[in-house]
Amino acid sequence: MSRSTTDSASSVTLPSPKERRRLREALALSEEQVAEAMGVTKATVKAWETGRSAPRGRKREAYARLLGAHGPADAPAPAESPSPSRPDSAPLPEKPAEPRSGPPSPVRPQTPAKTQGPAPAPAASVRPKAAAKRAAKPPKAPSPSPVIAGGPARKGAPRPQERLKPVPAEAPQAVAERPPGPPAVPGLTPEEAFDALYAQAAPGLVHQTYLLTGRRRLSRESVEHAFHRAWERWPEVAVDADPVGWVRATAYEYALSPWHRLRRTHKHPDAPPTEAGRRALLTALLDLPAPYRRTVLLYDGLGLDLPETAAETEASTPAAAHRLLHARTVLAKRVPELADPDALHERLGALVTEAPTATLPAARTVRSGSERRTRTWTRAVLGVTAVLIGVTGFTAATAPTRYIPVNAPGETVNGVPVRGGPQKLRPEDLELRDRLRSEPNPGPERLIPAAE
Repeated sequence: MSRSTTDSASSVTLPSPKERRRLREALALSEEQVAEAMGVTKATVKAWETGRSAPRGRKREAYARLLGAHGPADAPAPAESPSPSRPDSAPLPEKPAEPRSGPPSPVRPQTPAKTQGPAPAPAASVRPKAAAKRAAKPPKAPSPSPVIAGGPARKGAPRPQERLKPVPAEAPQAVAERPPGPPAVPGLTPEEAFDALYAQAAPGLVHQTYLLTGRRRLSRESVEHAFHRAWERWPEVAVDADPVGWVRATAYEYALSPWHRLRRTHKHPDAPPTEAGRRALLTALLDLPAPYRRTVLLYDGLGLDLPETAAETEASTPAAAHRLLHARTVLAKRVPELADPDALHERLGALVTEAPTATLPAARTVRSGSERRTRTWTRAVLGVTAVLIGVTGFTAATAPTRYIPVNAPGETVNGVPVRGGPQKLRPEDLELRDRLRSEPNPGPERLIPAAE
């Protein structure tokens, strides 16, 4: 009997997360290409490569074939598939002709029926052609990289086997000539790359932060603050795997800061929309706590996976799942037509993707504002440091260098009053003092009276 596809898929051994990323970069594939080939999102591929989650079932087997890292459990048994390296396995391909009278075993639709062995009938094992190819190639040679099928990637809808198509041998060589890593447009200066990111992400982020806060002015301020921080740390943002996600997380953190409640301009939300459906949904969203509001917007509005949503909200995956369920329950009570998760996903997705009406400053203005802000803070820090150095130097120069004891106050002894100072000089004492000061006469004649 042949093994089922589910059993063989569940026994596939995947390499470590770091090895998965290394194999993907060796095949010159980006995260977007792998996500499109597997029928998942880019966030899911990133979670696979960081170890936060792992594929299961058919996706696990397809992911292993895509990376060319078939585990030992994925290879068919020698008794079921011919191997050119063993001479005693030649009569084995004729044995599967006996059980062909029974029901055929489930085989993948895209798996080729013929093998490279001498037997005319196909073997009952799964993927005989892949086994023959692996036996004919050197052990360390990677498998041919597939061509990524066109069209937008849909989350979990198509099977990954329908997107993987074998290509000729010269196609992987052309792909391997590209440098590993995410595709980047060559020849862009940092200013041009920042302007492109701003033009792509800023309008949508303004609308998303408005759904989080209900305040249009605060949403524009949050997005400007996020792009100010992005330009300040542009070397880090430019090499990030998801620059839009980096800016989005910064904008969300600033927009949901509790300190805005102390500001008079942001104390109360703006007037709700005039449309009844949008007004009811926005009011129900704003009644949720900030972490729940952010979780449901990321998962149902933007379509992020649960591990990626948990990572962006700095929570565990079970905590993010409970927040999502609670938010859906509250929204279903407030808006009964959104009790179905699909309806909620559709409504939130429509709200997120609609064109925003807010006017934003130009990218050059944002960059110059960030640089001006950096210069201002730098000068302020230098000024405060100089003042501290001056005060410290003045204190060190004027401080006493020794201890000066304080005279003890006088006390009354046996009724004798305390002397408050020297006795009052008499007239003759004053005359003598003035004479000594005006007519100094040093020498022995001062001590020996002269004869007159």
